[in-house]
Amino acid sequence: MARWCYRHRLVVLLLWVGALFGLGFSASTAGTDYANVFSLPDTDSKKAYDLMEKAFPASAGDTDTVVWKVDEGSVRDQDVRSRIQPALDEIAGMKGVGGVTGPYAADAADAAQISGDGRIAYAQITFTEQANAVPKELVQDVVDTARGVEQDGLEVEVGGQAIQRVQEPPTGLAEMVGLAAAAVVLFLAFGSLYAMLLPLAVAVFGVGMGLFSTQLLSHVTDIPDLAPLLSSLIGLGVGIDYALFIVTRHRKGVLRGLDPEESAVVALNTSGRAVLFAGGTVCIALAGMLVTNLRFLDGVVIGTSLTVVLSVLAATTLLPALLGFLGARVLSRKQRRVLAATGPEPEKSSGPAARWSTGVQRRPRTIAALALVVMAVLALPVLSLRLGATDQGNDDASTTTRKAYDLLAEGFGPGFNGPLQVVVDGGDATALTQGIKDTPGVAQVAALPPASGVTVIQVVPTTSPQSAETDTLIDRLRDDVIPEAGAQAHVGGVTAVSKDFATVTGDRLPLFVATIIGLGFLLLLVAFRSLVVPLTAAVMNLVAAAASFGVLVAVFQWGWGLDLLGLGKEGPINAFLPVIMLSLLFGLSMDYQVFLVSRMHEEWVHTRDNARAVRVGLAETSRVINSAALIMVCVFLAFVLSGDAGAAMAGVGLAAAVALDAFILRTALVPAAMHLLGDSNWWLPGWLEKRLPHLAVEPKEEAAPATVAAGEGPASVVHGFVRNTAGEPVEDATVTLMSQGGRELDRVTSLADGSYILSVPAPGTYLLATTAAPPLLKRARQLTVAGEPLVHDVELEEGAEVS
Repeated sequence: MARWCYRHRLVVLLLWVGALFGLGFSASTAGTDYANVFSLPDTDSKKAYDLMEKAFPASAGDTDTVVWKVDEGSVRDQDVRSRIQPALDEIAGMKGVGGVTGPYAADAADAAQISGDGRIAYAQITFTEQANAVPKELVQDVVDTARGVEQDGLEVEVGGQAIQRVQEPPTGLAEMVGLAAAAVVLFLAFGSLYAMLLPLAVAVFGVGMGLFSTQLLSHVTDIPDLAPLLSSLIGLGVGIDYALFIVTRHRKGVLRGLDPEESAVVALNTSGRAVLFAGGTVCIALAGMLVTNLRFLDGVVIGTSLTVVLSVLAATTLLPALLGFLGARVLSRKQRRVLAATGPEPEKSSGPAARWSTGVQRRPRTIAALALVVMAVLALPVLSLRLGATDQGNDDASTTTRKAYDLLAEGFGPGFNGPLQVVVDGGDATALTQGIKDTPGVAQVAALPPASGVTVIQVVPTTSPQSAETDTLIDRLRDDVIPEAGAQAHVGGVTAVSKDFATVTGDRLPLFVATIIGLGFLLLLVAFRSLVVPLTAAVMNLVAAAASFGVLVAVFQWGWGLDLLGLGKEGPINAFLPVIMLSLLFGLSMDYQVFLVSRMHEEWVHTRDNARAVRVGLAETSRVINSAALIMVCVFLAFVLSGDAGAAMAGVGLAAAVALDAFILRTALVPAAMHLLGDSNWWLPGWLEKRLPHLAVEPKEEAAPATVAAGEGPASVVHGFVRNTAGEPVEDATVTLMSQGGRELDRVTSLADGSYILSVPAPGTYLLATTAAPPLLKRARQLTVAGEPLVHDVELEEGAEVS
């Protein structure tokens, strides 16, 4: 497939461009229909919601709030009323506004919408559409009209979900910043503008098609508005990383003398297979969220998995087509000049990565101990993890939604922003109302007139919606107050739903963790034919998860650095975040584990020397793993700019997880542990080996014989002559025999008569690369060697310096 895409590059590119624009046009025409479905079956809050929906059909539109405060006097004063009421009337007359309920209307319950000291009041604005469907222009007009009446001594703020949308940064800002940061890292890694653009192009196509597809799917299933943000976050990360792995392998092949087409085929047949495996593990990890049976996460699974699949498809089809357009220009100009002048680059490991790898081999105990101490210290805050839900009280202090939230809390109590709804469908509602009034932690109680045999009791706690005391109050009402009153009632409302969601998530988290860790263990067991490697990976995943959640708790729950990052106020960790983060962390860490250990395993197969296998594997992969991780960290941190608290929290958490996983675990702790474990890393009982299916992450390469008896020599040879087009011998041409995975097996230079002879370790298919000084070009082709010596003559054409 890679060869077909390379040769038919224009067709492939046009198909991708057409698909992207076609989906984009369809998505923009259809619009969005995202829905946040937090309801949970068999929970008390869900039963309350079902009863209310039946007896009190909810308004179809979103309800937002205008809050105003006077420094002196009262909001009842005529000069205040004369400024506020015309603004409310103007808002009520706007197209798309269903109605405005304020404290100044003749039939308004004055005391209900004015604070006890008379300095704060609020009005409710009901739109005709849900928050996501309200045009931003209308929301901006409402905000401008309301806040336009401010003056010295009169503060006006606006809060609500629809209002929150106009505070968000421009759509795509986080993605653009992430791409820009990734471009810098890629340019530093490749030193080539063209090579830098390849991973970015793959990511843009994969994420773009994923987002458009998710937007269309929102019309046929429930997908939360957080899904596209998370899809962008994970799609950009994996799209760039997967293309980076393939392009790195392709550039290495070209530098070793392979023809660009052959090098692209080899890269896709090796790193491309690893990308397919890695993408599959990410999707499996994401699908693991389904075991939690949380409807809210179903849409997240759909959006993120679809984006990952399309990113993998772009990396394995679009990327080889783009490589075909570039040819040798995938290398920098300097690299092309050196290649033309000196011939293929020998296989070598040098520089900081090689020195670090040698250092890990020399001091594995010290490095393992230091890495464990760092991870343990970072994981300590996770002991105080508290799950909940963020609201507008966590917005930045400079936003109007946060100011409106704080004003309502100041005027009507902390619990006013998250009232409880006790829904009664049997028993004595009056007695229950009195029992709730006498309950500690209750600030206000008001029973609404019954309808269809259902009574709703509005309960305002004395504490904020995110407070642990409010959770305790909900439990007290359910376990003690309602049973003592002898009523059939359920506690609902947004705060109760959030608490139930957090409780159910916490209860199902162990099953989820066991599922994804078990799946990872089985995949690595089959891939690397070892019990110790997958067991080590499972432990490392748990260590990385604990440390990353520790960072998350310190930042978002304890508030360390929130002001510096401009991320608002501290609060509980979103209940859905552990499930999402663990899924993504599992998938991404598997990518790095596969990339690292597959190279170690390859060396182990050839040498049966564990120390060498670990040293070479780390030296040759740590640079690309660290580059990939740095790109992901940049992309994830850019989502702090998204304007969405949930996405910002996920971005910081995932950035910490990837950084710790790549820079500490895969670069230090994993190789140090593998040095300490020795040959037992590759142990697998014989009975299990026979029963396991075979899954090759990369194509199997021929292992060199462990020992060769004296005089036996190689299994076979390839020999022949190197000539130019005139039939004249070419002296000092470099002839290299490589495995299909790009591993150099033998290298010679041709003699004065142009003859050469190469050793072949075993029958199989190999790559033969021949290079001579300019003006002769390099040649590469695939050879199949049987048990007998193979005669193969090479003809080099004269031409210009390789471009």
